[in-house]
Amino acid sequence: MKVLVTGASGALGRAVLPRLRGDGFVVRAMSRRPHGGQAAEWVTGDLATGEGLPDAVAGVAAVLHLASTPGGGRRTHQVDVLGTRRLAVAAGRAGVGHLLYVSIVGVDRVPFPYYRHKLAAERVVAAGPVPWSVLRATQFHPFLDDLLALAGRLGPVIGDRAVLAQPVDAGEVAARLSGRLAAGPLEGIEEYGGPQVLRFDAAVEAWRAARGSRRPLLPVRVPGRLGRALRSGALTTRAAPTGIRSWSDHLADTYGGTGRR
Repeated sequence: MKVLVTGASGALGRAVLPRLRGDGFVVRAMSRRPHGGQAAEWVTGDLATGEGLPDAVAGVAAVLHLASTPGGGRRTHQVDVLGTRRLAVAAGRAGVGHLLYVSIVGVDRVPFPYYRHKLAAERVVAAGPVPWSVLRATQFHPFLDDLLALAGRLGPVIGDRAVLAQPVDAGEVAARLSGRLAAGPLEGIEEYGGPQVLRFDAAVEAWRAARGSRRPLLPVRVPGRLGRALRSGALTTRAAPTGIRSWSDHLADTYGGTGRR
C-alpha cells in the first residue's frame, strides 16, 4: 500500500516514516519545503494554498495527515481547517481510499483556541469525500519535558499541581497509526494514551529527580473553565489498549546519569 504522510518532517513524522517502511508500506512524504531522506519519496505541498496537493495525493491508497500549525490564530485556521479541507477534496478527486487524521485527546473538552481548530479539522475529515479515521493521541513525552523546562526557566517550576496528563511515546503512536492504516477506515474516532495518568506535581518530581535538579514546584492554580478541564482529566483517556513506555522510561532514557539541572 502506498501512503502519503503530510507533516512528515515533524516530531511524529520522524517516528512514523521508518515505522511504515518497516511494516511494508510504500511511503510518500510531504513537506512545505524540499526535503531529502532515505525513508520515503519526498514531495512538496502547501496546505495553506493547496499548491502541490493534487500531485502529492496522486496514486496513493491512503493519506496519513499529521501536518498542523499550533497556535490557534489565523494561520492555524488556514492550515489545519481550510488546509485539511483542501487535502480531503484533492484526495477524493484522486480516488484515495482512506484519510487518517491525527488529533489530540481533549480537543472536544479543553477550551484551547488551538484545540478548537483541531476539532473543526476532525469534522472536515468526517464530512469529506474520503473514507476516514481519526486517532486522538495524548501528549508526547518530549512535549511534557519541554513544557516543564519552560515552566522552570526562571528557577522554580511553575504549574497547577493537580493538572492531569497521560504522556505517550511517539513511536508507539506511530505503531498504532500503522495498524490503523492496515486495518482500513474506521469511520470514527479512536483515542490512544500512555500507560499512566500523572498529576503535574508527580511528573515534576520525577523530572527533577532524573535531572538531579533542586528546583522547587511553585503551585499556581489554572483559573476558570480551562483549569477545571485540566484538573478533571480532560487531557487523558480511558481507552485501551494504551502505550507501554512510561514517563519514567522516557526520563531514564533522556537524563539517566547526566545530573543535568
